[in-house]
Amino acid sequence: MGNPIQWLEIATKDIERAKTFYATVFGLEFQYVEMPDSKMYMFGDQGEVGSGGCLVYSESSVPSMDGSLVYFSTEDLAVELARVGDAGGEVLLPKTDIGEFGFFAHIKDTEGNKIGIHSMK
Repeated sequence: MGNPIQWLEIATKDIERAKTFYATVFGLEFQYVEMPDSKMYMFGDQGEVGSGGCLVYSESSVPSMDGSLVYFSTEDLAVELARVGDAGGEVLLPKTDIGEFGFFAHIKDTEGNKIGIHSMK
């Protein structure tokens, strides 16, 4: 079974602040797009299923600590966790061993979203 996720949107209150946070923590590069009712910074390979997404600002997008949880995959999540505080976020759950499935952690971004990080190291 392939990865069915095609696109994700991470809600922001301050899209520039969010862009700085995600660039600092994950080293993401962005492409700015303005839609009639929203502003977006897209990241990932838009042509590949499972890899495209954006930071989005609109009146209807509300950051959340509840609901769906997006996980970013990294080489060793300890590296990204070390950047979270200086980037204005908060580590909610430190690096946690899940056996043969690797490790995960939860963070809160500058916008108030709970985000997951996963790695095999």
